[in-house]
Amino acid sequence: MINTMMGKYAIVILAAGTSSRLGSPKQLLFYNGKNLLLHAVDVALETGCQSVFIVLGAHMELLRNELKEKPLFILENDGWQEGLASSIRCGLENVTKTMQGTDHIIFMLCDQPFVSSSLLLKLIEKRNETGMPVVASSYGDCLGTPALFYKNLFPALMELKGDKGARNIISNNPGKVAVVQFPGGIYDIDTVADYELLKKGNQL
Repeated sequence: MINTMMGKYAIVILAAGTSSRLGSPKQLLFYNGKNLLLHAVDVALETGCQSVFIVLGAHMELLRNELKEKPLFILENDGWQEGLASSIRCGLENVTKTMQGTDHIIFMLCDQPFVSSSLLLKLIEKRNETGMPVVASSYGDCLGTPALFYKNLFPALMELKGDKGARNIISNNPGKVAVVQFPGGIYDIDTVADYELLKKGNQL
């Protein structure tokens, strides 16, 4: 069922940030034999989705070189300094122009080392089961990425500004959100200390 519907889905990987708190591109940090950028890309491609997009901004050419052999759409967000919302808008605009039959978009980040293709497929399964226009990942005390959005929320996504992403859309529509548990989502990489903990396995 999922494979036959994958044409209606796109996955957008948001990877345009400058990693200012880390001091170097977090996308290139290695974990389990590959960097976080390639991990996110491989996870997305392993779902069988034919419409995988990645939004780059800071460190554009450095990161593009990592993706030469990958069958995905590479987007450049010229306004990446604004924050996460600009990358969401960039991804959404290009998906709707390039893949006009797309009804759903999954947004994901590349700094969540425990994200998996099975989690992304669970988002789709939950959407099919519930019909909810949003399916978000649950970790800690919040709902966040990876998150799936149906096309009736695309206009709201296009109105996002700044560096807050789509969490306000999720929190403002509690009756329209289904949830998939993702305990490992609480771990992301923002600082050197975060990365050292990841390598030591202290949070597993």
